[in-house]
Amino acid sequence: MRIANNRDGCAQIGPVERSRISAILLALILLSGCGKSAAPRIAVIPRTTGTMMWEPEHGGALAAALSSGTHVYWNAPTREDDIHGQIAIVDRVAEGGYQGLILAPDHALALVTPVRRAISRGLRTVIIGSPLAIPPGGRLWYVLNDEDAGGRIAAQRVASILHGEGSIAIVGIDPDISGIMDRARSMEQYLAEHYPRIRIVANKIGSFNVPHEQQVAEETLKDNPDLDAVISLNATSTRGVLSTIRSNPSIRTRVIAFDPDSPAFDSPNLDSLILQDTRKMGAEAVRTIVADLQGQSMPTTMRLEPVLVTRENVSSEEVHQLTSMDWRPAPMRWKWSVHP
Repeated sequence: MRIANNRDGCAQIGPVERSRISAILLALILLSGCGKSAAPRIAVIPRTTGTMMWEPEHGGALAAALSSGTHVYWNAPTREDDIHGQIAIVDRVAEGGYQGLILAPDHALALVTPVRRAISRGLRTVIIGSPLAIPPGGRLWYVLNDEDAGGRIAAQRVASILHGEGSIAIVGIDPDISGIMDRARSMEQYLAEHYPRIRIVANKIGSFNVPHEQQVAEETLKDNPDLDAVISLNATSTRGVLSTIRSNPSIRTRVIAFDPDSPAFDSPNLDSLILQDTRKMGAEAVRTIVADLQGQSMPTTMRLEPVLVTRENVSSEEVHQLTSMDWRPAPMRWKWSVHP
């Protein structure tokens, strides 16, 4: 290739030479990428987004992905009762060329078939939070909330505040979420074995429908005016109970809440919260998929114990990590400074 000089002595490249140089540069760029495989892509689908329960999972998954060079796609229905919406997202992911799927199912039965389809397409799949009726193994793992421990924690707490005697109601029992059923069973069994003088006077079926949960709470508190405590098994039923209590300040019933929307103790009736560690679930799920991609073995099932939050420890660093809605891991956060 010959490059001529112009009258000023500068190199002058003609159209043909420019074309050849462009081709050489393109070839060098392509060659530099040889031998490098694309980063794995993992889809993370919680029950919903924008809540204190699931945004920490986002942060945990991203932190683990950042350290392993993995890309994370995050999407979910806008409501936890939008089961068809979650199924549609799972099906799109199964056809989208992903290497992994992390799912917190909105329904114990409806998500079984979509998950089987995803696994059959080669997706390494981790179910978090609450299990499905599919045994682990092959390309399926579980990173679960320890519901037996959660039920025991709730039973011990209510026994402590009632000094081992009194009447309670359990609300928010959702047959569509197997984890909620497990925590209710664990709690009832523990109370029956250790605190027989605590009577369960009402067991109420729940859902993710706020008006329905408000009606259930109103009826429960009206039918049991001397109720000592309510144990609420999900965030929606907690909203229903606390809303009913706010409208009737004379109610002295105390509330123990699972999976709340907020860590704020903004009601004097709210005694304590029981929180899942979804941040760690997200991180462990990503690590599990990455390890399998690298040919390493991982436990097929992990269970993480939830944390009891009271007015005494709500300001601790542990609780801050559990409840932070800032899903960005530390290396992704901007640090602003003002220089004089």
